[in-house]
Amino acid sequence: MSRWLNALLIAIALLAQPSWSAPECGRTPEQCKEHRMHPDMPEPERNGKAFRVVEGEETNAYWREQGVQFVQQKLATELNKRQAKNVILFLGDGMGVTTTSAARNLLGGEEKSLSFENFPYTGLSKTYSVDKIVPDSACTATAYLCGVKGQEGTIGVNGQVPRTDCKVMLDESTHVDSIAKWALDAGKWAGLVTTTRVTHASPSGVYAHIAERDWENDAEVASDCGSNSGIQDIAYQLARGEVGSKLKVIMGGGRKHFVDSSLASYGQRTDGLNLIDEFKAASAKNVYVTTAAELEAVDLTTTDRLLGLFNDDHLQYLMKTTPESNQPTLEQMTRKAIEYMSQSDQGYFLFIEGGRIDQAHHDNKARMALNETIEFSKAIAAAQELTSEDDTLLVVTADHSHVFTYAGYSYRGADIFGTTPTNGHDGKPQMALSYANGPSFENFYDAETKERKDPTTLVTGSQDDEFPSGVPIDLDSHGGDDVPVYALGPWAHLFTGVYEQNTIPHLMAYASCLGEGQTMCK
Repeated sequence: MSRWLNALLIAIALLAQPSWSAPECGRTPEQCKEHRMHPDMPEPERNGKAFRVVEGEETNAYWREQGVQFVQQKLATELNKRQAKNVILFLGDGMGVTTTSAARNLLGGEEKSLSFENFPYTGLSKTYSVDKIVPDSACTATAYLCGVKGQEGTIGVNGQVPRTDCKVMLDESTHVDSIAKWALDAGKWAGLVTTTRVTHASPSGVYAHIAERDWENDAEVASDCGSNSGIQDIAYQLARGEVGSKLKVIMGGGRKHFVDSSLASYGQRTDGLNLIDEFKAASAKNVYVTTAAELEAVDLTTTDRLLGLFNDDHLQYLMKTTPESNQPTLEQMTRKAIEYMSQSDQGYFLFIEGGRIDQAHHDNKARMALNETIEFSKAIAAAQELTSEDDTLLVVTADHSHVFTYAGYSYRGADIFGTTPTNGHDGKPQMALSYANGPSFENFYDAETKERKDPTTLVTGSQDDEFPSGVPIDLDSHGGDDVPVYALGPWAHLFTGVYEQNTIPHLMAYASCLGEGQTMCK
């Protein structure tokens, strides 16, 4: 009886409040409060708009059962403290939380999950570099691969090396080795897969030591440091370096940085070298492929090392490929790489990057960025299928975020690439997706009147659609927010919490007994 009496007294007290007798917004007090906080929030029941509801969502039982199932799932999860024979690090370049959240809509709705979002353990990493609040893909690669933070634009060197410094980086005491080197030292195999150039910032962190991420060939080094600087360019380090020359699988784009311009029309080197021919000549069992068909035909059992360069530059965006492109998808490259690396008796470390998420964001092309995110998710699902969490640690993260916004109170089931239900104060529609800055600004604002153009006249459904940005700059900037880390397999529970980005390789090394730091084997 006391429970009912208390409820009655509370009801009487609430009815006595003035807001109940004359609510200023025509709603209940809580609704009025919400309306004051979000005056532009649409009300589907009042304006007659229809929205998609998953069956059962309108009931208490649906959400309570979902909560109970999640608790039960967590309670049933046992800590995996086995040694990780294999480690695969997946890097979604520029894949911040807004990117993954928005990408779920392409799977059928906000309630869907990308493959890695079902991993049992998640954390957040802090991405700032030694000199910058917001980092780039070079210094972050040093952090999540080498375990040390450096300055923006540098790779595989510590914070003593300023970007483009042609002398300090020659001091090998400033060099830091990646977890790929730790794996090789332990007798394991190591390799990399990317949708960018294999000499680009992120994959270079696996094997290179350089003061400028753009020094991908000797001509670029000479331009900044002279022809006799003593600096080995990134492609050279991949071909002949201590780590690069031992990588068992290398797949991505970037042929142009491996060949002299006098030897091939696409070449950009000036030192007379053809590092691709050099790779092929080093062993009859070294296999070089340039198409998806050639990759599929490789006999992995007779292959010593596998080099796949599928474009002169970065791989094409998936949305731009055709059957004639004959370019493998990230999922196809991932499958082939894992099948090959699984032949190692001692295990392996494999780096796999969905690199073009970032580049689409830089151009304010949200449609292609989210499509690349979906492809990245497929590659991870393939890896989970081909490996066992008993002996393989899968880690998924991003190097940094982007100034990409997902907002506007759109109805459930609405086109994520469409407009929101409410217009701006200028009477023009607003898009659900936009950027804080970037090259699209010039298209969406009238140069003379400085007024915003109707975005629906510019976002038309093309794969090359640019989405609105607020500040005009050549390329959208990275974001400084923390990025998520997802983990599955041995010692995956170590990846929870909020930690420095350079912690990631130390956690992977602990699980797989690599390097000179603390490991489960010591």
